[in-house]
Amino acid sequence: MSDPRKEFLGQGLSFPLSLNSRGELALVTGADDIEQSIQVILETMPGERVMRPDFGCRVWELVFAPNNATTHALIAHYVRLALEFWEPRITIDAVEVTTAAADGALDVEIQYTIKDTHDPRSIIYPFFLMGEE
Repeated sequence: MSDPRKEFLGQGLSFPLSLNSRGELALVTGADDIEQSIQVILETMPGERVMRPDFGCRVWELVFAPNNATTHALIAHYVRLALEFWEPRITIDAVEVTTAAADGALDVEIQYTIKDTHDPRSIIYPFFLMGEE
């Protein structure tokens, strides 16, 4: 018998697309589907999708921005806005941006709660700046 919570949270195509053992497109369910959805939202630039030009996250506008507190705050703001709009199954608890390395790498830590299960989770999304410090 399937888990009703996973059914409520839905299912979707795995990202990146892959095949299962039967040669069909692989699907993911539950919290895995939500995590992959977050990844797709963050990796999509607005205007990139033909039928949904607003879909995605504006964080990509900051690739050439300097690595400073203002840029960190804008990254957190853009990530929060995109996830609150495009992923209705979660509540964003916190978004923190920290410098990961001297080469412009940033860690964007997203703490969220799955609304249906009240399950707190977090992911760290790597983002790279090409600007000067």
